Amino acid sequence: MQQKIKEAHARIRQHIRRTPLEHSRLLSQLTGANVYLKLENWQLTGSFKLRGAMNKILSVNEFDRKRKTFVAASTGNHAAAFAHTISQLGLKGEIFLPKIVSQTKLKFIESFGLPCHLHGQDSLETEIHTRKYAKENNCILVHPYNDETIVAGQGTIGLEIAKDLPKVDVVFVPVGGGGLVSGIGGYLKSAKPHVEIIGCQPAQSPEMAVSIEQGHIISELISKPTLSDGTAGGIEQGAITFEYCKQWVDRFELLSEEEIANALRWFLQNRQMMVEGAAGLALATLLREQKLWTGKNVVLIVCGRRLSYEKLQKVVGE
Repeated sequence: MQQKIKEAHARIRQHIRRTPLEHSRLLSQLTGANVYLKLENWQLTGSFKLRGAMNKILSVNEFDRKRKTFVAASTGNHAAAFAHTISQLGLKGEIFLPKIVSQTKLKFIESFGLPCHLHGQDSLETEIHTRKYAKENNCILVHPYNDETIVAGQGTIGLEIAKDLPKVDVVFVPVGGGGLVSGIGGYLKSAKPHVEIIGCQPAQSPEMAVSIEQGHIISELISKPTLSDGTAGGIEQGAITFEYCKQWVDRFELLSEEEIANALRWFLQNRQMMVEGAAGLALATLLREQKLWTGKNVVLIVCGRRLSYEKLQKVVGE
């Protein structure tokens, strides 16, 4: 995996933003650790997802890239990354979204001019339909997480962390389908085996954590509403990220809605920075056991910035 991530970085680096690894004086003083924020919310499309989508699409040979249609399923960030990549490269693409997608996200995605189709009531249902559509219509599927090329693209974050902070000890990573944590863990565990990788999920949607605990993918688990909508939803059966998470994630933490809201408020009050619910998971985990990390070099993955107006109202109104 380490070599694939190096190749991905060479392939995509001209098309993405190399996001800062910023030291947080306030969080370092609070915890006694050296705390750094990997600001993927500053990525060109607003989240880390651009790395995987760009790597997947650029990995396709030029003949097929120009001839075939690419398709993707997403509730937001992956769709934005996919649409940006397709538009930038002048290719053909279609996007599938669950019917529950917010109107704000839908309008933003539609602004790229690609055909958008609403199908299914949750992300897993949409993903299954999109895979079938791609196969029946000879399209190229750009999956949000269940693809080694996507995982390698997300893993370029781990490569950048290793270069910017050679003595990193702990990395807190938001987890949904597992592509982000698999990529980061895959690189850092190879380059620096001592690094602790902690997966952070909302207690309202703990599919990966529960699946790892049970020893097999739990698809029937029903997600409840969560501020961390970017990590919500089921995991596709046979997902490669399940095995990657078993191998590279040291442990999972499940965060309450109150903890996530508190983390989002911390960003607003102390950094004047709005981040999405999923980005609050890493900080919420750090704040849960503040003194556990004293003396360590800690990285929080701030994975994205899209917080709907409705969720922002809920956070600031509590």
